[in-house]
Amino acid sequence: MVEKLWGGRFEESVSDWVEEFGASISFDQKMARQDLQGSLAHVTMLAKTGILTEAEAEKIKDGIKAVEEKYEAGQIEFTVANEDVHMNMESYLHDQIGPVAGKLHTARSRNDQVATDMHLYLRDTLDLTIEKLHTLRTTLVKISEEHIETIMPGYTHLQHAQPISFAHHLMAYYQMLTRDTERFTFNLKHTNISPLGAAALAGTTFPIDRKLTADLLDFTGPYENSLDAVSDRDFILEFLSNSSILMMHLSRFCEEIILWCSNEFKFISLSDSFSTGSSIMPQKKNPDMAELIRGKTGRVYGDLVGLLTVMKSLPLAYNKDLQEDKEGMFDTAKTILTSLDVMNGMLNTMIINEDIMEEATKSDFSNATELADYLAAKGLPFREAHEIVGKLVLECTKQGYYLQDVPLKRYQELSNLIESDIYQYLDSKTAVGRRNSYGGTGFEAIKEQIQVAKESLL
Repeated sequence: MVEKLWGGRFEESVSDWVEEFGASISFDQKMARQDLQGSLAHVTMLAKTGILTEAEAEKIKDGIKAVEEKYEAGQIEFTVANEDVHMNMESYLHDQIGPVAGKLHTARSRNDQVATDMHLYLRDTLDLTIEKLHTLRTTLVKISEEHIETIMPGYTHLQHAQPISFAHHLMAYYQMLTRDTERFTFNLKHTNISPLGAAALAGTTFPIDRKLTADLLDFTGPYENSLDAVSDRDFILEFLSNSSILMMHLSRFCEEIILWCSNEFKFISLSDSFSTGSSIMPQKKNPDMAELIRGKTGRVYGDLVGLLTVMKSLPLAYNKDLQEDKEGMFDTAKTILTSLDVMNGMLNTMIINEDIMEEATKSDFSNATELADYLAAKGLPFREAHEIVGKLVLECTKQGYYLQDVPLKRYQELSNLIESDIYQYLDSKTAVGRRNSYGGTGFEAIKEQIQVAKESLL
């Protein structure tokens, strides 16, 4: 039986199965590196303020570094008996340097210790997330620059609406991911605060220097209120919320990729590296990675709702319920980081079938707005132009041809404003190229969007 570091108050030991239920080491061991990092800052401060002697502090520092070396070498065995990452690390430190290890916990509680670990872990995760978002945004800009004049149908209600540049479509996702980057960047502001020194909830009687430990850990400063420091999980909720929005964006994109590579669309082909086959149908090439990203969106939503539910009625300050704040954070971090990598690889290796995309804009009525705009530009009220074109589309639908197939004579029967140049206006590439309003799909407008994006990515 391992003697508990907090066991002085208790006469009876906890049953093994109860102990296992209450332990968090199976998942919070992910923060071992951050736990040691926080301990090193804490003991440095204890020496600087004279709470520990330099000799004691140096011995503890040497012990922490030795435990860290064992951890990095995979020589640490985490045990349920020691409950969590903090007590496991302290137990190894005690084995390394003896009773002086117990002085490390002076002016500190597991409450501020775990909060510090999570701030450090999430800060690292946010930095990596922002980096991977930058990589994916760069990929989108690169592909867009190569496909400014690649024409495809633009959709509303999943119906052909107006022809657009494929680059324009991709750059819409670039903008979404840019907003995601901004959200994660702001998330850093609330993550990069130090709870260390708040102790259990009320601070400490020891003359600690919380600003020093904050500086040592590269935090912008300490929490202003010790109760808030140990009970705040807003920074994790922000992360889970931001991650949910990110996954929603990736899921929307994946849904379109799944449609585009279907036999009905054939707009793109995915690399074999990001596809799988069927165990029974030899012809199948399934977009499984895109489907997985779409599916994993649900688990990230679940992580967010799970923590919101844990937090919704918690009184101040620390409660054991907060042990449930970590698994969702770890799960979401792994999910979004791998999803960003897969998405980037999938886009970098996909083949874009430009001719099929453009051909799809010639066998539809997505140029109907061009005819209405043509008439409106010549002075006809747009509502009258809209009605004329609507009736003509109905006529074409019944007779089985498209606007570009309508004879000039028939056009001029509908309106004497229509001249022979109408066919040029109805061409999908011309239609796209002319839409150069700010943020539009016109080639010059797209070039401007791409240039702004490239400058922001520097």
